[in-house]
Amino acid sequence: MPSAAANPALTYAPGERVAILLPLPLGGAYDYRVGERPLAAGDFVTVPLGRREAVGVVWGAAAGDVDSARLRSVLARLEAPPLPEASRRFIDWVAAYTLAPRGAVLKMAMSVPAALEPAAAIAACRLAAAPPDLKLTPARRRVLETAAGLPPLAAAELAREAGVGVAVVKGLLAAGALEPVALPRPPVFDRPRPDRRGVALSPAQGEAAAALAAAVGSGFSVMVIDGVTGSGKTEVYFEAVAEALAQGRQALVLLPEIALSAQWLGRFRHRFGCEPAVWHSELADGRRRDTWRAVASGEARVVVGARSALFLPFPELGLIVVDEEHDGAFKQEDRVCYHARDMAVVRARLGGIPAVLASATPSLETLANVRGGRYRLLHLPDRHAGAALPGIGLVDLRRHPPPRGFFLAPPLVAAVEETLAAGEQAMLFLNRRGYAPLTLCRGCGHRLQCPHCTAWLVEHRLAGRLVCHHCGHYIKLPPACPSCAAEDSFAACGPGVERIAEEAAHRFPAARIALMASDTVAGPHAAAEFVRRVADHEIDLLIGTQIVAKGYHFPMLTLVGVVDADLGLEGGDLRAGERTHQLLSQVAGRAGRAERPGRVLLQTFQPEHPVMRALVSGDRDAFVAAEAESRAAAGMPPYGRLAALVLSGPDPARLDSFARALARSAPRTEGVEVIGPAPAPMALLRGRHRRRFLVKARKNLNLQTWLRDWLSASPAPSGIRVQVDVDPYSFL
Repeated sequence: MPSAAANPALTYAPGERVAILLPLPLGGAYDYRVGERPLAAGDFVTVPLGRREAVGVVWGAAAGDVDSARLRSVLARLEAPPLPEASRRFIDWVAAYTLAPRGAVLKMAMSVPAALEPAAAIAACRLAAAPPDLKLTPARRRVLETAAGLPPLAAAELAREAGVGVAVVKGLLAAGALEPVALPRPPVFDRPRPDRRGVALSPAQGEAAAALAAAVGSGFSVMVIDGVTGSGKTEVYFEAVAEALAQGRQALVLLPEIALSAQWLGRFRHRFGCEPAVWHSELADGRRRDTWRAVASGEARVVVGARSALFLPFPELGLIVVDEEHDGAFKQEDRVCYHARDMAVVRARLGGIPAVLASATPSLETLANVRGGRYRLLHLPDRHAGAALPGIGLVDLRRHPPPRGFFLAPPLVAAVEETLAAGEQAMLFLNRRGYAPLTLCRGCGHRLQCPHCTAWLVEHRLAGRLVCHHCGHYIKLPPACPSCAAEDSFAACGPGVERIAEEAAHRFPAARIALMASDTVAGPHAAAEFVRRVADHEIDLLIGTQIVAKGYHFPMLTLVGVVDADLGLEGGDLRAGERTHQLLSQVAGRAGRAERPGRVLLQTFQPEHPVMRALVSGDRDAFVAAEAESRAAAGMPPYGRLAALVLSGPDPARLDSFARALARSAPRTEGVEVIGPAPAPMALLRGRHRRRFLVKARKNLNLQTWLRDWLSASPAPSGIRVQVDVDPYSFL
């Protein structure tokens, strides 16, 4: 089907055929006849679909394969800004790359259907010619005198100004002495001021900022800010944001944990004089509607958001920034599987604008693109304002084991005590939520498992329940073992952050302790209050999961202790070493970010592991080079290609039968290896059985075409779903 994206001015006259793409999991558009009003590519319209009406987008010329007698007409064009050409091209590209239906990708761009309805005007009232028989009381007289000297006001505001009750104003409206008037809604967002002075930049920062600013308005490019933790990467890319605003363009900044970005928002407000538009899943419905409209109309000049913000309908986008580009939160692994970092680069290329990737620990994929000359590297080697990087040491748990029943080794306990005695703050990090990862019966060894998933239930003692972290199923701790009927026999095995907090309260009774995890910090406001308490030194000892590693700046935090540095190194994940190095580097970077020097202690059973040696030596580049060499030798990303196919269904026998048939139909192609089918590591998820294929291919193979040919030859039977993940990041 021809695409309207190639010609944004393409219009269709009444009676012509037109293709309408609907936000449904459909591969193609439907043909309709244009109604009484002409339509243009990108217009939002309502169309009949079966016995109901649906909202879709004019996508281009019709395919013409529907008999004219069966063709139905577009019902109406919605009074909303059209979906921009770059957005439509982006949707086409993402669908082709991920093998997702185009309608499913469009649904992400139309995530707020209410935003397509006209914004309701504000009901106000103003002075009218008073009827000759109007009875004037002192209260009514005050209202009329007040209305005569003010612009139209809402009834409640006018009553407040006049010092009367709202009933008096409503009575005057009913009598005709006041008349109703509709006022346009005021802007939802203030306009950021690019001319406000930012913080003073160092020579290295200034050079990087100048390069970024020069790229704005100069076409497509990708620049990577590789700066150590605390080097001021945010202030540097703010200069590119300022340049985009000065050129009359919009800017998008993607953050991995937007709900926990209180300090980032404070920096933005200081630099630009107002808040940006914020986009994430926890926004209230009304705020999401207003924000979507403000982006589509161009009112929202800067948006900071989670990965889904990439699909907002920017009409004047001039810059995309991906902060913490290495973070796994940018990967979506359900429905449409995509990586927001990679798709941000695609969106920038389609729009002819620059993309900026920022990280203290850039991903191997990004560094490979730098080495290949596709991305430009900007290096910030020093911390801002002369702060020193923390020293990193190892606590060998084989030589310094914690006492029985505890998890903090004596060297770490002593370091925390010393830090607290100096009036400084410390942090204990463990990337495991809850109290304990496993609960089992002391008598028979029975383990409490989720009935819907291949996963153990995790005890969350603060909430008084055991929870499945995959489907959300939860129960209270049973009074007796369901296997052997022994009472009060369940024991918690291993530590989660709640258990570390319990131990810390025992070991450091005078310390003010707080726990920061996704279970305990509910939403942006709670996160902002938590960050304020740490920054104001209302907390002495912070205990947290990976959300504490997201770029926070706490001047008095001088010690970071990692309880289980080995967590994440096992499991066969090809990125395990890289991810662990990134996470621990980011966690370590929370220490000593101001005048006081910082130190980091990593508890480990594997002090000889390459990740541990790299962290202690500070030789990141040598570790990355070795990791890249091993990946290249194995033909693994970024030097080869991978795709995962996950088959799921309620009946394991039917699922296995289809999986075997699909394996037999795989095309035999040189340079392509099909591994599987095999039960997925998470073989049961939310009540559905799962089987997995991995497809490994050479770098120059068109993997999407190969997958499309394979899957089209063996369509899935009813009840069985096939999810394709090109460039998988998780292998569960």
